[in-house]
Order: sequence, then structure tokens, then C-alpha cells
Amino acid sequence: MPAENHRPFQCPVVRGRFGVRGGLARAGALVAAGLVSLGLGGCATKAADPAAQADMDDANDPLEPTNRFFYRVSDSIDAYTLRPVAKGYVWLVPQPVRTGVHNVLGNLASPAVFFNDVFEGKPRRAGDTFVRFVVNSTVGVAGVFDVAKGWGYKAHEADGGMTLAQWGVPQGPYLFLPLLGPSSPRALTGFGMDIALVPLNYVPRGYGLITLNWGLYGMNIIDSRAQVLGDLDQIKRDSLDPYATLRSLYRQHRAAEIEAMRNDHRATVPDWYSR
Repeated sequence: MPAENHRPFQCPVVRGRFGVRGGLARAGALVAAGLVSLGLGGCATKAADPAAQADMDDANDPLEPTNRFFYRVSDSIDAYTLRPVAKGYVWLVPQPVRTGVHNVLGNLASPAVFFNDVFEGKPRRAGDTFVRFVVNSTVGVAGVFDVAKGWGYKAHEADGGMTLAQWGVPQGPYLFLPLLGPSSPRALTGFGMDIALVPLNYVPRGYGLITLNWGLYGMNIIDSRAQVLGDLDQIKRDSLDPYATLRSLYRQHRAAEIEAMRNDHRATVPDWYSR
């Protein structure tokens, strides 16, 4: 079930927005399980064929046998759970409503994006995120409508993995984690940082907030999976090796996001008077 929007590729869960109390604990449990499994499988990931081992080294995928095992497991789970639910969601819910839901979920993730913009040392991107949140939360009716985009404040990606990349943390080997999908040690650490930055993870109990957060958690997963329904179906249909294709697409997409962030050298104050 691939996760890290042809559209630039995004993996449903890794790129999902977490707005759930207890999300950190749940995601932490999944991550811990994935790392333990990877650690246990590490001793068995040496390829017997020297040529195959060379390919693994070139792809920076030293855990490829274990990663492929988790890919097959996750793909099987996805085939009988998330994909049918996502297809039903697309079939039942009109596109304008799905767009509104997607906008709301993205708006709720704005605080995490804002803090990552700040940590990345990109004040104009942080300003754009702040304006988007204020405008879409008010004029955009709690984020249902992306009014800020029409005003020139387009959305951009910013997450913990990108922040760590900006700080010089190496990516590390490729990982495919159970239920979370394509990742790396840097992206996995950043994933935990992002969850910790979501304010809704700290709302008090009572008044139906737990139910609300569980609902948001579920909608995040369904929306993220629905966003890539056609893309993933095409990859599985046309690719000779879907695992290798997803690995390549994930890395290209992450590299493009990081490069776009690093190349954004806009000044903090717009240059209104140069012409």
C-alpha cells in the first residue's frame, strides 16, 4: 500500500495529514513495529547473487528483500481494505465535496507546515502558510474553499523530512514500512516530528473531541488513498516491477520537493517597488 501530488507521486499514508489525538502513539507503534521487523530481517537481506547485491547497493536499498516482503504484505492489505473503501468514496461522494474535504484536511495541517517552514529558514514560505491558514479558515469557511490560492498564496510542501534535509541530515537507506509505505530513516524521523507539531493531537478529552479526531484520522487515510487511486492502478498495471517503480517515483518526488524548498530564496518582504 504505497504512501510519499502523471501528478507528482504521493503515498497515501506517509503523505497523509494526522489530526488525531493519540496519533503519535498509534503511528509510533506502527513505526516501532516496522523498525523491529526491519532489524530482525536485516541479517537475512544479503543477496545470494552478486549481481543482485550490486543492484541493491546501487539503489541504496540494502534491505530490499525485507522491504519487498513488507510491500507485498501492505499491498495485499490495501487490496482488501483501503482501495475498495477509497473507490467507494470516489463513487459515492461528488468531486466538489471531495475537494472540500481535502482542503479542510490540508488546512488543519497548516500549523505543522508553518513550523517546518520556520525550521527550514524560509520566512516567505512560512508567511504564505500563515496567510493561507488565516484566509482559508475565515473567508474559505473553515478551509472548505482554497480562497488563498486564488489570491496568489499557493500551497507548498513542508514536512519534518524536508526540514532535516535542510539541516544536513543524510537520507539514509530506502525503507518500505508496513502500512506506512515508502520512507527513509530521515523521512521516518520527520514523520514523527510532524505528528508532534499537529495541535489537534493535544486537545483535551471530552465534548466529543476524541470522536472528532478519530473521524479526522479516518478521513485523512481515505482522502490520501483516493488521491492516488488512478496512479497506483496504472503503475501496477503497466510496470514490470511496481516495487522498483514506486521506489524510484518516491525518491524523485522527495528530491524535487527538497530542491524546490532550497531554491526558494524570496526575500522576507515582497519587492513591491523595483519596477
